[in-house]
Amino acid sequence: MDLFIYSDESGVFDKVHNEIFVYGGLIFLSKEEKDDYNRKYLTAEKAIRCGKYSLSEELKACKISNKEKGKLYRSLNQAIRFGIVINQKNVLDRIFMSKKDKQRYLDYAYKVGLKKALQRLIKEDRINPDEIETVHIYNDEHSTATNGRYELREGLEQEFKLGTYNLKYDKFFPPVFENLKGIELLFCDSNKVTLIRAADIVANRIYFMALNRKLENMEGIYLSTLP
Repeated sequence: MDLFIYSDESGVFDKVHNEIFVYGGLIFLSKEEKDDYNRKYLTAEKAIRCGKYSLSEELKACKISNKEKGKLYRSLNQAIRFGIVINQKNVLDRIFMSKKDKQRYLDYAYKVGLKKALQRLIKEDRINPDEIETVHIYNDEHSTATNGRYELREGLEQEFKLGTYNLKYDKFFPPVFENLKGIELLFCDSNKVTLIRAADIVANRIYFMALNRKLENMEGIYLSTLP
């Protein structure tokens, strides 16, 4: 059994000018489910184009109306959605002093939030962890600096395939998927990958709800808040 995960971000990681930063995305439990939602989302996009947007124009959340965003979001109502909300005012100031530290923190937040979503799916018996062979993760190509992609892949492998060791507490934490054969991490052009655009709409909705203090109104979504 393979998992297919698509994610994007919303907001700017800069605590001086921004309060919230969000990752949002979709988790599919099979290739068939992924392909089905790909078709559904393309149909939803086609319905809102209607001569208003050209076929070559990418329907990103920043370009379309709130009503149109709502229609696209509703097309994903039955999909497994997840989100990670970072309250920037609670993040240590020193993390913002270098690009590398900022990227490391964002990688940590993404890794932890995704792990929590998958653990909840396991607890709900929607995933059998022993049956997962490969995890395919597709992120928007702007999400991580090129030189930081290896570190993110390594961190995800530690959590999902190898397990982690806490030196402070002298404790080993087993991997989420004991029989995992590999992780595929790809960074994609959202103009060419439909479900990255869908992840953009999910991230944008979470960002809007977080800014307006309405996260508790979000249903059917696996949310984590940091720090």
